This record gives sequence, C-alpha cells and structure tokens, in this order.
Amino acid sequence: MADPRGFMKVRERELPANRPVALRLMDWREVHEHRTAGQDPQAAALVTRQAGRCMDCGVPFCHNGCPLGNLIPEWNDLVWRGQWGDAIERLHATNNFPEFTGRICPAPCESACVLGINQPAVTIKNVEVSIIDEAFDRGLVHPQVPQRLTGHTVAVVGSGPAGLAAAQQLTRAGHTVAVYERDDAIGGLLRYGVPDFKLEKRHIDRRLEQMAAEGTRFRANVEIGRDITWAQLRARYDAVVVATGATVPRDLPLPGRELEGIHPAMDYLARSNKLVAGQDVPDAIDAAGKHVVVIGGGDTGSDCVGTALRQGAASVTTLAIGKQPPVERPANQPWPTDPVLFEVSSSHEEGGDRAYLASTVAFVGGEDGQVTHLRLATTEYLPDGRRVPAPGTERDIPADLVLIAMGFTGPETEDLVAQAGVDLTPRGTVARADDFATSVPGVFVAGDAGRGQSLIVWAIAEGRAAAAAVDTYLGGSTELPAPVTAGTTALRA
Repeated sequence: MADPRGFMKVRERELPANRPVALRLMDWREVHEHRTAGQDPQAAALVTRQAGRCMDCGVPFCHNGCPLGNLIPEWNDLVWRGQWGDAIERLHATNNFPEFTGRICPAPCESACVLGINQPAVTIKNVEVSIIDEAFDRGLVHPQVPQRLTGHTVAVVGSGPAGLAAAQQLTRAGHTVAVYERDDAIGGLLRYGVPDFKLEKRHIDRRLEQMAAEGTRFRANVEIGRDITWAQLRARYDAVVVATGATVPRDLPLPGRELEGIHPAMDYLARSNKLVAGQDVPDAIDAAGKHVVVIGGGDTGSDCVGTALRQGAASVTTLAIGKQPPVERPANQPWPTDPVLFEVSSSHEEGGDRAYLASTVAFVGGEDGQVTHLRLATTEYLPDGRRVPAPGTERDIPADLVLIAMGFTGPETEDLVAQAGVDLTPRGTVARADDFATSVPGVFVAGDAGRGQSLIVWAIAEGRAAAAAVDTYLGGSTELPAPVTAGTTALRA
C-alpha cells in the first residue's frame, strides 16, 4: 500500500486551487489549475500526500464505485512512490481517457471510498488527472499500433466517449475502424457539449492524434441515415457500433413555450462552444446583458451558468423543482451508498442565484413574441410523492433567456429503426442483449443510446465492453476486457 499511516497523518482533502473567479470569467480556459510535478513541486507534493491517504483496503469499494473498475489503490500507491510510468500503465489498463474522466466525471469512486466512513474521501479524481497530465508531460503516452490486422472492418457511429472507447479498443485488436460523426469535428458532447472551462479541447485533439496514429479513421460531417443510410453502412462493414448518445432533450410544454428566447440547454452550449472555437455561428445564442434563467440544477445547468456569466449576463438564476439537498451525508444514505448532496460547482462559485422548490408554471412574453418573465410557484409535495405547484404561491421573475436543462429522453432513432430495423425498448432506447447486440445481426449499441442518459464513466465502460462483444462476434473469441454488461444497472447500493 501507500503510506501505512498516511490516512492518520493527513486527515483532510487537499485540492489544487482554482483560478481566481475574476480572472477566469475573462476567458474560457479551464477553471482548475492542473499543474504537473515538473511545473510545480508543491502540486506534486499535494497529490503525493493525497495518494498516501489511500488505505489499500482489503475490499476496495472504490473499485465498485466506478463501472470502469479502475485499479485505484494500485495507482495511488505508485503515485505516492513517484512511479509515474507504472501509474499511467495501471490507469490505462482500465480507462482509455483518464484526461476526460479526471476533469468531468462526478467521481462516484470518491463517495465509495472506505475512508469516507469517518474522514473526507481520498481525492481520487485529482490523483487520476494528475497521472495522465504527468504522463503526457513526460512523453509516456504512445500509440499502441496493432501487431497484425484481422481484415475485418467496423463502423462506429458517434464520436463521444462510448464511441471513441469502442473504436480505440477495436483498432488495437487489429480491426479496421472508421468513426462517423455528423458534426464538423470529432468528439461528440465532449467537443460541443462541455464548455472549455471544464475541458479544453486540446485534450481531445491530443487523444485523437494518438488514435489516428494507431490506425483509427475519422469521418466527420457525415450523418448516417441521411448521407449514408444505415442499411448501406451495414452492407459496407462487417460490424456496426451505434454510439449516438441520448440527444433528444426533455422539453417543458407549458403555456408560452412558443415564445422566442426559450432554448434547450444543449443548443445553447453547442453554439457557444463553436463560438469559442472561433467558428462563425449565425444562430448563436448570446446571454450578454440578459436575465438568464436555467431550469434544471444538474451538470448541464451548471455549464449554462458558467457560460452565461462569461458572456456577460445581467443575472443568472438556476431553478430546481425539488428541495435543496443536505450538505452532509444524511442518515438514510449511509456509506457506501451514493448520497445526494448539495454541491457547489465552479460555475456556482462564479455567481448567479439558485432557487429550490421552484415549479415553473408558465412562460410570459410581450407583444413581440419574446419571453420576458417566468411564472413560478412553490413546489408542494403530495402524499404520493408527486411534486406540484402550490396554489396561491405564483410569482414572476425576469427572464430574457430561458435555458431548459432537464436532461434527455433518449436517442434519435427514427432513421435507425426505419433503415436498419433495430428494436427499441419501451423507454425509446435501442434494445440490446447483455452483450450489447441489437436485434439486427452485426449491429451493437453502446453508451447512452442503449442505456439512456448516464455518466461518462458508464459510456467508456460500455464502449470497452461493446468492443469485446464485437471482437468476439468477428473472431469467435476476445482478449479485450468487458468491465460491464448491457444489463448492469448499478455497481453498488
């Protein structure tokens, strides 16, 4: 293990300092200071201390908190010993893209940390991102070119984390893989759904360079179903992996929804990210000088807050229909359950207001058809658990721009069903067997398109497992790891 007395000598969590709020609101650079050992000896000492707190438990619940099965105690020990080369080898053994998860994953491994029983958990996520940043800085990340080619071809549709993970695994197994993306650049929601202040796009580009050197081929600006039909794709390739994500936004069909200035959150974020990338975006949504209201208190809503503040919004208000979660783990959510806690993201640190028990009743606009206010009511809990607006509590708040960040209902499946003939589940996701196979032979589905909206670690885990299933389908057996099955719903209580 790492330091046998580390968890007794260092009892508190330590994280690198964020950049000052006033400074980071002036640009789109990452909020967090990720500095390698070569850049900052103090940063190296900090991550070493935190890695030394890991107890190398006999039953490491952190493994079970992460669907990737990351070997957390092992690479904590290696970081504590300063063995960065071995640490990145152990990290890459289970995770294709730790530079992504180390930045945008909500870290369910940390709430599973055994140390969390009576101390703050080990800063697993920061140790993880420190390993991969250090590895890139030291030149320890190299293309893994397959020693032989199988002659089989695979198309991966969708270039988010699930699709990229499947593509990299299958390429390394010797198959010829092409990744199709309908947008103008590879990366899926990593590229245009996550703001640069959480994930600078150079990290995506650096990993894509590695994948291209390994042999993966990328086809951007190609929409399967329109530019190429799903039937044509299936005829052209030996196997197809559907990794298109769950991109249909959940709407809020209330009176006044037709007013101008009301948008799905992802439309706003995608266009804003393209602007940051230097593109010409004629239909950009600008929050400058506006009263912005974000409906939904999750990660996407938080990203909208940070984006609107950087654009110079007059005010930003986040609305959540439920109660404000507790700051500390409640008694009815004991370790090792994953508790629902009040979280302050970096965007919330930067400004804006947060309102709980806020039920949206209607959108209110002027004669010009533009939204001007949001009509709210206080949420009331009924005995059966339903949440409804309490009568007599209605009030209006200013709203020039409303962003609906209430999640997603599922994948876009119209062309996939009509052209490929796959079956759907009652929830509207692509139906699949435990091995990720759809109802059409040779067509597999991974990530949110089959699971529904979920976390990046689930997407990568499913991409890796689907790759193993495809490799078995093509060759009869596989040596690729399969950390989860399609039927895996949760790894712990």
